[in-house]
Amino acid sequence: MRETNKWIEFAKEDLVVARLCIEEKVYNQTCFHSHQGVEKLLKGYLQVKGKVVPKTHSIGVLLGLCAQIDNGFKELTDRFIKLDDYYIPTRYPDVLPGALSEGMPGAQDAQEAFSILEEAVEFVKKKLK
Repeated sequence: MRETNKWIEFAKEDLVVARLCIEEKVYNQTCFHSHQGVEKLLKGYLQVKGKVVPKTHSIGVLLGLCAQIDNGFKELTDRFIKLDDYYIPTRYPDVLPGALSEGMPGAQDAQEAFSILEEAVEFVKKKLK
């Protein structure tokens, strides 16, 4: 259980950083930390359920694994999968040109990503009670 707490604690830190980034209008980092927070929450959930935590950054893959345990995760997929678009393009400047069809994430993208992270925090918290 100790490892799981680390996943959840790190996810909480990503929530804090994403909130600070959106306030400072650093939208690519808001999107990145939103992705990271959701990834860590899903990995924490898998670990609590006794599953091996895969070495992947794909929200889609992680949601699929979580849905094998609890069907409720399926309802998140259509909305949450967007975060996968932000993993690499928001981290590496040499990938940015053309990586996101609309260019760098803007305020609306950041707000949506942050909203997904907040939703994931509440969703996983309920599932772990």
